[in-house]
Amino acid sequence: MIIIKTKDEIEKMRKAGRLAAQLLKYIEPFVRAGVSTLYLNDLCEEFTQKHGAVSAPLHYHGFPKSICTSINNVVCHGIPSEKDILKDGDIVNIDVTVILNGYHGDTSKTFIVGDADEKTKNFVHRTENAMYRGINEIRPGRYLYEVGRAIEKYITKFGYSIVRDYGGHGIGRNFHEEPYVHHHFTLDDKIRLEEGMVFTVEPMINIGSSYEVITSKEDGWTVTTADGSLSAQFEHTVAVTAQGNEILTKI
Repeated sequence: MIIIKTKDEIEKMRKAGRLAAQLLKYIEPFVRAGVSTLYLNDLCEEFTQKHGAVSAPLHYHGFPKSICTSINNVVCHGIPSEKDILKDGDIVNIDVTVILNGYHGDTSKTFIVGDADEKTKNFVHRTENAMYRGINEIRPGRYLYEVGRAIEKYITKFGYSIVRDYGGHGIGRNFHEEPYVHHHFTLDDKIRLEEGMVFTVEPMINIGSSYEVITSKEDGWTVTTADGSLSAQFEHTVAVTAQGNEILTKI
């Protein structure tokens, strides 16, 4: 069942989303070569607590850290570690979710560490564009599958692939709610959008032609591309409004 949020709930989610956006903005200057992902995790946890919020990923189904840090060929759910030291030319997705006054704000961004080649820069930029292409399709009366269709239409012309094993999700008091949001076109998403729906748009794009992924048997969390290619992701929490949509995870 899709939970339709009231205006009061949307306002609470707006505040949680703004804090999540501020957290990503805060951590950006620290994303540089020589820094461990555990250091970034600890800074994010400190910031979150200081602002009266809770890090949603911490202990969620046993996840051991406060944020996800996914480097290069890691698609999602990368676990921060003192052993993972960022290098010049790396890309790293930092996925943060805060709980403020009982409501979640969920957002992520792929950062380029130092300088990278033009191919990598274009890839990251296009992944962000793909997210916004999907968001632009959100308005009352449209079908949810328009989000995936817009992303797929844009991204496949570059020879990239869209991860299918993971997608966006409804969000509110709960971290994950209905609906599930595919980022490719499928009639499984034939859901009519209504004012008050809130969900994430978070395409995970692989630079290679394969969308296949592998989940680590060692930690049960880390998801990597099957072919070893780079993967990037951007994410916003979005509300369906009477006029169209509102990105809640922005400053």
